[in-house]
Amino acid sequence: MKLLYFAWVRQKTGVAEEDVNPPETLRDVAGLIDWLSARGPGYAAAFENLKLIRAAVDQEHVPFTASIAGAKEVAFFPPVTGG
Repeated sequence: MKLLYFAWVRQKTGVAEEDVNPPETLRDVAGLIDWLSARGPGYAAAFENLKLIRAAVDQEHVPFTASIAGAKEVAFFPPVTGG
């Protein structure tokens, strides 16, 4: 699965994208976030306030309860505002 990080999420994790093989026991975006947060202090800092994070699975905005089964790509980014 490819993970993409945008804006300050990228800055805190230290990577723009990466390919990962999360455990098969992970079922949803929330579980993926927990798994990523345990990977190191940069990831923990990026995901410490989930009110400031949005996610997309295969380029579709989703809640953290969304399934990641079969997902090819998950992106994390701060909320986007229009103007």
